[in-house]
Amino acid sequence: MTVQPLDLRQRAGALAGRLPPLLADARHLAMTVMMGDHGRRRVGPGAEFWQFRSAVPGDAANRIDWRQSGKTEAHFIREREWQAAQTVTFWVDPGRSMGFTSQPKSFPTKHERAISLSLALAILLDRAGERIGLAGDRSGRGEGQLMRMAGTLSDLATEDYASPDLGGVPQRSLAVIVSDFFAPIEALTRQITTATDRGVRGALLQINDPAEETFPFSGRTVFESMGGTLHYEVQRAGSLKDDYRERLIRRRAELADLARATGWQMTTHHTDQPAQSALLWLYGAIGRQA
Repeated sequence: MTVQPLDLRQRAGALAGRLPPLLADARHLAMTVMMGDHGRRRVGPGAEFWQFRSAVPGDAANRIDWRQSGKTEAHFIREREWQAAQTVTFWVDPGRSMGFTSQPKSFPTKHERAISLSLALAILLDRAGERIGLAGDRSGRGEGQLMRMAGTLSDLATEDYASPDLGGVPQRSLAVIVSDFFAPIEALTRQITTATDRGVRGALLQINDPAEETFPFSGRTVFESMGGTLHYEVQRAGSLKDDYRERLIRRRAELADLARATGWQMTTHHTDQPAQSALLWLYGAIGRQA
């Protein structure tokens, strides 16, 4: 099929219309996080001063900072910060299930919240000197990279549920996976396990709508997937609540077990909660893995 220039301009215009709100929301969210100490800070070769520490037997004399040591009777070593940039790869679930919100006027969709959090974290990491990118795409730094990420993240896929492909994530790097994790867990387990074997560490952030937590349904109810591929009608929806809650708890336990087994971090965030709390958790989780 031939794509006409007019079609391309219309698509570009529609995308451009979505990018400013996406990035503006992410930047506002990122501004709420104090930059403070970044988790990658550790002793190593670099030009930036980090801290003084007391000298111990075995330290070379030429490493002693005599000006600082002259202020007291102790000897101090001037340590510098490790400055090797880390690569952080994001996978934000594009499945149609992420487009759900139980209260459009009160809560964002899961996908909107996932984008805001991911881009906000990317902004913080970019400012900290890290390389950022999306799974299946190249990593980079700067405003252009953020724009590319926002453009890719703005669309949902055609399938109801999606699973990450971490095959292209660099060895010994970091990854952030943001999803409702409603897809079969076997594919996720394979991807995380294989990536971990290549030295990849990271964080799993599960995003759920509050209705997916409380299951506030009763009486005759029609359940339909966001993509319309699944359709189920029940006369007494309340009778499903206990089974549903059990399965939800079981899935969270499976995710937590997977994270523990591979050394990743995992938590759950609901769209009626402040986004700042999830961003702080993500930022800290990546810092602990760096």
